[in-house]
Amino acid sequence: MKDISKPELRAPLPFLGLACAVGVSTMYYNQPLLLEMAHTYNATAGHTGFVAVATQVGYALGLLFFVPLGDVLERRALMMRMFGGVAVALLLVATAPTLNLLIAGSILIGMLAAVTHIVLPIAPDLVSHEQRGRAIGIVMTGLLLGILLARTFAGWISHIHGWRYVFVVAAVLNAAFVPMLWRVMPKLPPKQELRYSDAMKSLWTLFRSQPLLRESGIVGGLAFASFSCFWTTLTFLLDSHYGLGAGVAGTFGVVGAAGAMVASLAGRLADKHGSRWVLSVGIALLGASYLLLWAEERIAAPTAVHLVALVIGVIVLDMGAQMTQVANQTRIFGLVPSARSRLNTVYMTMYFTGAAGGSALATIAWVHWKWNGVCVLALVLIGLAAICHATGHRGEDQQHSHVTPEDELMEA
Repeated sequence: MKDISKPELRAPLPFLGLACAVGVSTMYYNQPLLLEMAHTYNATAGHTGFVAVATQVGYALGLLFFVPLGDVLERRALMMRMFGGVAVALLLVATAPTLNLLIAGSILIGMLAAVTHIVLPIAPDLVSHEQRGRAIGIVMTGLLLGILLARTFAGWISHIHGWRYVFVVAAVLNAAFVPMLWRVMPKLPPKQELRYSDAMKSLWTLFRSQPLLRESGIVGGLAFASFSCFWTTLTFLLDSHYGLGAGVAGTFGVVGAAGAMVASLAGRLADKHGSRWVLSVGIALLGASYLLLWAEERIAAPTAVHLVALVIGVIVLDMGAQMTQVANQTRIFGLVPSARSRLNTVYMTMYFTGAAGGSALATIAWVHWKWNGVCVLALVLIGLAAICHATGHRGEDQQHSHVTPEDELMEA
């Protein structure tokens, strides 16, 4: 593999955050709309819940097969093609005549929305090693706001025009972003001359030779699985307990955005105290949020009190999720700088496999045990993440292999 000189990168970090927000938001439009979709197709909550699962499965596939292209191809052109592709996929979902076709289109949306994680590894290239956490935190703020505000956008647009119109508007937004990338982003050639087949083979090499990458993927996957439990079943909770619709479910995305703003702070704390410290706080906040969310549904109180408790729980939940994510990505991006897209591929494939599993299990838990089952499931997942973290590696920013990064990748 031949090294290529590093390009002059002038893309501003906030623009990268916007790119992440536009890309990732396409995955989350469906979550507050599941009940409306169920009415459209005359399906049960259990069946329409798998629309969210399908999108996350597609995202995991896109992370595995598309994101390694970020180390192989010129990234600006790759991003433009994928944003154009996801716009087409959104239109297919908007016009889906059956639930099965909607699920198939959701898989396609998820696969192409993986463009977000071609964008994200660019951030550490723009700053010094000492500011890596800050850069990731800034871009992650955009990504996380995209995740949360997508639900708000979808909930209220559907309340006015119906759920299909949400995907039409989203398609226009993604298509409009293509010329913006051309104008704002510089050309971004790969750092090495590398064949796609070699990049795919090196994924296993990275997974096998980097214990910290494996640990981060497991902890991140379990944490995001717990996060997905809440958002997949929220619309069912609000409808069955309070008679509230998609618009209110979407509004909780605005509430969660308050928690998402901690991402930039988490990056700075990771630079100052270390990623492991930030990860410990994040896992603790996740556990505390579900204890609150479970307790508030088990006590007799006016509806207003329950909703206030839900708001507080959502803020704490999102703070915990963002801190765990920023901490994990800060430490994995320090492992092999020339392979950041592939490191991100391995980590995020595990991360969204966890999300898909969490959504699927939460749907089953809701069908059989309602909110009690969802909260117990989430707390079990958080507990497993805490055990993995507590027994994991202490030297968070060091290579844990006996060969150099270059040797590791050449083995592939």
